[in-house]
Amino acid sequence: MKKLLSLLVSAAMITSLAGCSGGGQATVQTTAAATTEAKDEGFHIGIVTGSVSQGEDDRRGAEAFQAKYGEDMVKLAIYPDNFTEELETTIQTIVNMSDDPQMKAIIVNQAIPGTTEAFRQIKERRPDILCIAGESHEDLPEIGSAADLVVNNDFVARGYLMIRTAHELGCDTFVHISFPRHMSYETMSRRVAIMKEACKEFGMKFEMETAPDPTTDVGVPGAQAYILEHVPEWISKYGTNSAYFCTNDAHTEPLLKQLLEYGGCFIEADLPSPLMGYPGALGLDLTQEAGDFEKILSKVEAAVCEKGGAGRFGTWAFSYGYTVSAGLAEHAKNVIEGKCELDDIDAISEAYGAFSPGAEWNGSNYTNVDTGVKSGNIFLIYQDTYIMGDPGHYMESTKVEVPEKYFTVK
Repeated sequence: MKKLLSLLVSAAMITSLAGCSGGGQATVQTTAAATTEAKDEGFHIGIVTGSVSQGEDDRRGAEAFQAKYGEDMVKLAIYPDNFTEELETTIQTIVNMSDDPQMKAIIVNQAIPGTTEAFRQIKERRPDILCIAGESHEDLPEIGSAADLVVNNDFVARGYLMIRTAHELGCDTFVHISFPRHMSYETMSRRVAIMKEACKEFGMKFEMETAPDPTTDVGVPGAQAYILEHVPEWISKYGTNSAYFCTNDAHTEPLLKQLLEYGGCFIEADLPSPLMGYPGALGLDLTQEAGDFEKILSKVEAAVCEKGGAGRFGTWAFSYGYTVSAGLAEHAKNVIEGKCELDDIDAISEAYGAFSPGAEWNGSNYTNVDTGVKSGNIFLIYQDTYIMGDPGHYMESTKVEVPEKYFTVK
């Protein structure tokens, strides 16, 4: 049966971080002696993310963790935007962090192709370093064999829940926008299969559209121009009661911009956040609200409503990418300091809670669809969906029991 996690993360949880505890993780080498040594000598935590242009929230979360604990402890790095063509550079960027003798944990978010190989090289030279992957682009069993911990968005539950939410908002068609590289990933291809099955359950049409990959020669500008040009055509083709979803961050802003102009619904981004696409699509300056997600969401919501998008546009109240970068680093710090075990899902959630107070989460252990075996070091999580309006409201998605059949759909 699916192991469910459902908790309301609050400020009280933040104060309880020092007391977290949980089960063991066989691959982790943070013994009592190593923990004592880390405390005595000091330790470093490294966070590797993409650039602001590829995933701003991921980077901002890393910066927030660094701001909290200081540049002396927290070291940051950026992998190439064109990581598919610069694989060796990507691997070396991650591996280089292990040159630091005080480095005790390396978090990669998003864990793009090359992360598994980088972790293997790090473990060969520095087995004492915790290797943690956030939102892996590589097959989960593969990266799970090299990483100590992997945490991804719950593509299984969300594949069902996004369709269910679209249906509840009155949509009759769900349009999925992606490209071949993403569709080669197990997480995304399985999610498409789940979405198709869910559309059958709710009597909806499922459509797929292809857009350029921003990591190819067209780059981000070319990919975004394609979305801007084609959304009006898609709305004309599928109608205003259609909901849209894209698998790439760079596609999100132009998609939102055109949906606000021409109609259609948007349940949530692939990696949801009120900062994911909305500020650019709405022309918002959020400098004054930086770091305060309640104020950010309020300003975004007001602008969406002003554009006539009330009841049609959704997000997570707190950025997923931001929370993963900062939350996984917070969890690593707690583990290094001996406050909890690496594979304690409650401790992981509490660490996420330090950067998403008041958010409700749910999730499960990753289950291999071919073998039916649950992984002890790979977790899938999701936050409740918030639909903007006057007033806005949560869909209570975290309380919905996803039918068991969807966990074996492929």
